[in-house]
This record gives sequence, structure tokens and C-alpha cells, in this order.
Amino acid sequence: MKHIFSFLLLLITPVLWGQDVEPIKLWPNNPKADVVEVEVYLPEKSDKPTPAVLICPGGAYWIVAMNYEGRDVAKWFASNGMAGIVLRYRTLVKGDHSYPLDDAEKAMSLIKEKATEWNIDTNNIGVIGSSAGGHLAASLCNLAKDENRPNFAILYYPVISFDNEITHMGSKKNLLGDKLINNKELVDRYSLEKQINDKTPKTLLLLSENDDVVSPLNSIRYYTALKAHNIPASLYMFPTGGHGWGFNYKFEYYQEMKDLLRKWLVHMDIMK
Repeated sequence: MKHIFSFLLLLITPVLWGQDVEPIKLWPNNPKADVVEVEVYLPEKSDKPTPAVLICPGGAYWIVAMNYEGRDVAKWFASNGMAGIVLRYRTLVKGDHSYPLDDAEKAMSLIKEKATEWNIDTNNIGVIGSSAGGHLAASLCNLAKDENRPNFAILYYPVISFDNEITHMGSKKNLLGDKLINNKELVDRYSLEKQINDKTPKTLLLLSENDDVVSPLNSIRYYTALKAHNIPASLYMFPTGGHGWGFNYKFEYYQEMKDLLRKWLVHMDIMK
């Protein structure tokens, strides 16, 4: 009975982490970007380079939700043999819309620069994004320079479109600002279902049907566009859960989500 209880406890509690993690500044000489940093969670040493994920937490481009959508995600990946790198990017840019993507590209560049030191497989680096962080992750997939694009993407209840019919207006306003919010060129650029191309990576989408913060139509449109371009894509929609659950162990489908995630990673030959 004691062993059964210990196993169940392992399933329902968050991953504990015993290592000290010191943030790394991405723009140390730029006072306007002093907040931008990454936290690096590495797995146990391996004889071979390991896959990695750049993690972009959500927060409506207003804050960065570093725990359930950041550190807890990184710890799970590290405990499963993959490096997890959490990005704190610039928010409330209100018109300086290129800054978050600049931060994500800088982080991808750093991961590749440190690949030997961190024992990372440069051909197997993905991105994870939640909510507005999902919009940033999808921007990295479709708008970044080729050398900074990820090899795969995992998007949790992402903001995808800036179409007013389905967008999350807070994220749109905080990125574009009042002066540019109706700029058609920028609205189209950041409606990422319109930006998918042959270089867009394979993608997993995870969300809840009853999300009343970011419409599930964002994920559905993105999935449909991915399939139209013959890009491998999977979409799992849980019946309940709302928005913002990430790796919160109180989420009703917490274990199912992790099982689906692990199976997808194995199926895509990312996680062994």
C-alpha cells in the first residue's frame, strides 16, 4: 500500500527541482531590455546530445506567467531527458511589436551557441508557448529567420489570429498598441494562420473546449492551415479546463495531458 501511495503522489504532484537555476540576461548591454532573460533546466548528463525546448509562458503580452506555463514545464521536460529553457520576454510593448520576437530569436540563437556546453542536439530544438506565449511561439515558427526557427512546436491554448472575430483583444492591444491595432498589414502579419509556409514545423495543439478567454477557433484555424500545407499536426481538445492550466497539477486532465504530450514526442521521434 505504501508503494502504491508513493506512485499516486508522484502522478498528482508537480516535479520537484533541487538545482539552483540562475537567469541569463539576453541583452546585458541594453537597459531597455534588462528584463529579458532565460532560465535553463538541464536533464541528467547523457552520452548523446539531448533535445531541447524554448518555453514561452503566456500573460497576454502584459506579464510572463513563469510558473505553471514556464518553470514547471521546463522541470517536466528536464526530468524526461530534454533541456527546458524558459524565456522571460518583453511585454506591454504597445507598438514596439518586434521586441518579443526579437527576444525569442535571441534565445534560440543562444541555445545553439551553448549547444556543446549544454549538450543539446541542434537538430532537435522545439518551442512551447501558452496563450499569448503561444502566439509568440507560433511567430517564431513562421516569422523568424530560418536559422532561428524551431524543429517542432507545442502550443497550449494559443492566441493565433488577430482577426477581431476570434482574437484575444488584450494580447493584440498589448503587442500592437492603440495606434497600430487596426493596421491591416500588421494584423495580417500577426494572424499566424495566414503565415504558415513549407518551413513551419510539426505542431501539437492542446486546449479546452470551454476556454472562454482565448477562443478555441484560434487553434482550429491554425490546425486547418497546417494540414492544408501538409505539415504534421495534432490537436487535442479537452472538454473542460478553461484557460491557463499549463502544468498546473490541479487541471482535471493533468495526467492525460502529460501522457498525450509524451506519446506525441515519442511518435515524432523527439523523445526516446
